[in-house]
Amino acid sequence: MDQASKLRQLVRTRSDCAHAIAVVSGKGGVGKSNIAVNLGISLAERGVRVAVVDLDMGLANADLLLNIQPRYTLAHVLSGVRTVEEVCTTGPFGLAFIPGASGLHGLANLSEFERQSLAQQLRKLDASTDIVLFDCGAGLSRNVITFAQAADRVMVVTTPEPTAVTDAYAVIKSFRSHQHASQISLLVNMVQSPDEAARVYRRISGVAKRFLNYPIADGGYILHDTSVELAVRERRPFVIGYPSCNASACIVAIASGLARTCGERQERGSFFRRLAGLFI
Repeated sequence: MDQASKLRQLVRTRSDCAHAIAVVSGKGGVGKSNIAVNLGISLAERGVRVAVVDLDMGLANADLLLNIQPRYTLAHVLSGVRTVEEVCTTGPFGLAFIPGASGLHGLANLSEFERQSLAQQLRKLDASTDIVLFDCGAGLSRNVITFAQAADRVMVVTTPEPTAVTDAYAVIKSFRSHQHASQISLLVNMVQSPDEAARVYRRISGVAKRFLNYPIADGGYILHDTSVELAVRERRPFVIGYPSCNASACIVAIASGLARTCGERQERGSFFRRLAGLFI
């Protein structure tokens, strides 16, 4: 059995359901989409069947980071013109990518019926993927809260900037008020050192534990790296364009950890069934 097969078996040990990870942030500009895309590629490179779904409805940009020009988007799925299979495109290492829509204000806050219809379409991913990464919009729209509530885990992305830290805590606080049940982890992006990342994590997790009685897992960190900026300008994922850079090494470490642990919470069952259940 090769390494890829072992990873797939490890991810799907507890259940035959895809493991859903909602990637969120309190504010824009913290690198959330870039992390979702590069993390998905790093997992796919290791043989895990991964889908990245751009749920930043209205301001989608993951397609630019992948240098993919999709013919169809989730807007076509919501209008009933296309199915999820028809809008899905293939990225590096077999990564499945489902593009969101950009510039359409109405998609930023879908109606309950639209979210239910989307959930039914996305349910088709359950049998064909091991991990689904949902690149959610920044902030606390109903779209974000709904998908985060159903996810197996939520990855909150922040930077060391005070405004980003404050907004990240606000997101965590909101999830707590909605009786969020899945694991929440904090990923600190654009740090100058591991020590800086540890300080940010301790600050947010300490406040969450003290005032919310809510444990926050350490989701890792990404070192500040000029290669990331270059890759964005070149419309190339940095794990492909600059595989030896510090940021790529950080992504690889996070991906390895996810591949080892994504089977641990599958007792909750299918994400897509939970998501559909929120509309009943």
